[in-house]
Amino acid sequence: MGEKLVSINDLRVSFRTVDDYHAAVDGISIDIMENETLAIVGESGCGKSAMAMSFLRLHDMAYTRIEGEINFEDKNLVGLPNSEMYKIRGGKIGMIYQDPLMSLNPLHRIGRQLEEGLTYHKKGMGAAERKALAIKLMHDVEIPKPELTYNSFPYELSGGMRQRIIIAMALACEPKLLIADEPTTALDVTIQAGILDLMRGLKEKTGSSIMLITHDMGVVAEMADRVAVMYAGQIVELADVETLFENPLHPYTRSLFASTPRGSNIGGRLSTIQGAVPTLVNLPRQGCRFAQRIPWIGAEHHEEDPILREVEYGHFVRCTCHKNFHFQEG
Repeated sequence: MGEKLVSINDLRVSFRTVDDYHAAVDGISIDIMENETLAIVGESGCGKSAMAMSFLRLHDMAYTRIEGEINFEDKNLVGLPNSEMYKIRGGKIGMIYQDPLMSLNPLHRIGRQLEEGLTYHKKGMGAAERKALAIKLMHDVEIPKPELTYNSFPYELSGGMRQRIIIAMALACEPKLLIADEPTTALDVTIQAGILDLMRGLKEKTGSSIMLITHDMGVVAEMADRVAVMYAGQIVELADVETLFENPLHPYTRSLFASTPRGSNIGGRLSTIQGAVPTLVNLPRQGCRFAQRIPWIGAEHHEEDPILREVEYGHFVRCTCHKNFHFQEG
């Protein structure tokens, strides 16, 4: 890994509900290094995608408030004029969405959609050159017969092929940062493995950084350099991938691992996490936000104002409750 590519400081993303704003991303500070894969892990509703989409301001800003800093190339993306954001979206920051069919226009051919970003960001490129590059991109993401696919519509392609097209579109302008939001969720296991191999190879080839949004710990183990575990809008644990898998500390991280199916669990009972992620309106803003889901841990073991603390080099944990956590018996 090289120098710092992105620096996020006290990021808050709030959505308006009725007559007030509620933070789905609540005071996150983290860096992304050059040529690093940073995985953001957590259940649905933890704020992972809300944070990712704030990089490119893809939220409906009539109902969204973004505060704090996302520093990228000496610019704070929060509050940057739209004229400047247009140059960054799809150009310097690319995004792979979790539903490729919803991300592609069903009325336009694949070639036209691949060339759209090139038309905007590579204004000196001619039509023939754009087409040649679009076909090369499809070849790079291992799409067979790219010349034929160039004239196809999205519905004519399989799920795996559509996801490869989305990756090609995201990489078309050689972005420095690639945001992958659940890139393999809708795919079967064999196609998922191919997509992950593809992303890993392209990262090595281009030297770009990846922010990988996922809830799949298997994908994390295979892809990530560092992992940020997110719960209820906050990062509750941050470590390199080896440390996190060998020594998870926060109760939420340990619960995620315990609820992951393993070969050793065959015939046994699968562990579950009690309760659910609270809604934005009901989310507790004081104290340990995971306390409601581990009620057998006494209140005296939770901090009133939990902060991320470095417990060993590069390993950060929120709330001292991890020192007294144990799984409920029975």
